[in-house]
Amino acid sequence: MAKHIQILVIGGGTGGIMVSAQLKRKAPELQVAIVEPSDKHKYQPAWTLVGAGNYAMQKTIRKEADFIPDGVEWIQSYAAELQPDTNTVVLGDGNRVTYDYLVLSPGLVMDLDALPGLKESLDKGLVCSNYTDPEHTWEVLRNFKGGNAVFTQPGTPIKCGGAPQKIMYLAEHYFRKKGIRDKTNVVFATPGSVIFGVKEFARPLNKIIHDRDILFKPYYLPVRIDAENQIIYFKYAEPGDNACVITENNKIQESIVGDSEIAMPFDMLHLAPPQAAPEFVRNSPLAFQDGPSKGWVSVDIHSLQHTKYDNVFAVGDVAALPTAKTGAAIRKQAPVVVAHLVTLIKTGKLSTKKYDGYSSCPLVTGYGKMLLAEFKYNNVRDSDPLLSKFFNLTKPSWFMWILKRYVLPYLYWTKMLRGKM
Repeated sequence: MAKHIQILVIGGGTGGIMVSAQLKRKAPELQVAIVEPSDKHKYQPAWTLVGAGNYAMQKTIRKEADFIPDGVEWIQSYAAELQPDTNTVVLGDGNRVTYDYLVLSPGLVMDLDALPGLKESLDKGLVCSNYTDPEHTWEVLRNFKGGNAVFTQPGTPIKCGGAPQKIMYLAEHYFRKKGIRDKTNVVFATPGSVIFGVKEFARPLNKIIHDRDILFKPYYLPVRIDAENQIIYFKYAEPGDNACVITENNKIQESIVGDSEIAMPFDMLHLAPPQAAPEFVRNSPLAFQDGPSKGWVSVDIHSLQHTKYDNVFAVGDVAALPTAKTGAAIRKQAPVVVAHLVTLIKTGKLSTKKYDGYSSCPLVTGYGKMLLAEFKYNNVRDSDPLLSKFFNLTKPSWFMWILKRYVLPYLYWTKMLRGKM
């Protein structure tokens, strides 16, 4: 016989813990359980700093048991199948759990097979990623002696879309401190058309790129890696254009292959791997089955309620939302879902709370400098009004670096995961 839970939360990461903690604070009588297989909880926003040798990896990992809220049952297993027509989740061990309400927050997974050559080369020498092993990134930076330092990202949605350029800025600064910048080409290649989607923050970033002689390559979609010959291949992805022009006197020695591919040599390569929703989500009725959001959970972008199943909500990376996948976004999403659940249980209706797409990207632009980019749906700037009174939030500053380095980790462990903010 299946176990029954009033509110079942899938995922014990940022979203799952925050929703559970806030639910128990707001309505202690609710029966809540979290499905989470890992006994470790990881603070991934600090991995950018780990990759630059400025933060200890062990400080980003704590015991999951320490953050399961009081009164919440921890089902230490993983979800294998979602059956929303019968309000059932099948666990990895074959056991079943039924629910009145379901909150999906399992995060996303690295899809290494989506980029040929990545699995064979990642974290084994010159190819590194803060998304998988930031300590290896730091090792690669320390061993780098000059040449092409290439930083890139995939065409899939990724968690913290600014992370691939954060480590690029830090690496460029590190190369200057190490005295090898004059024999290094720093390249940032992206499938996108701009360095950042919000124009108020794009302007200072473009200035940094220009002033620090960083080679910005828009419309560059990585398609395969030849680790043995140290070459990454890109498809030139500008809409309606199958050709590309190689500029900067071609000092990075890139070449055109066929009609639209570019071969770029590298002496180190950092990238965000392609990413996807977990398989049990992609294969479920809760996910889009086609279109640009295929595989991600279909929810109303303001209520975060599923578009078909009224007793299902999604929080965080797994939700198909037109905003950045960040912990900051979850901080604003969790209270909305909690309010809806409590009100639904009491009245049968949703609350009036809405999510406006808020997210933020703490863009570290070097050791001791950070630009806090806050925005909401449609790439509209949404900077904190109080901070804006005291700081110019369109410029990198030391104060924001302190926020990133010290304040945000403290708030995460002591406030966010406790349901206090």
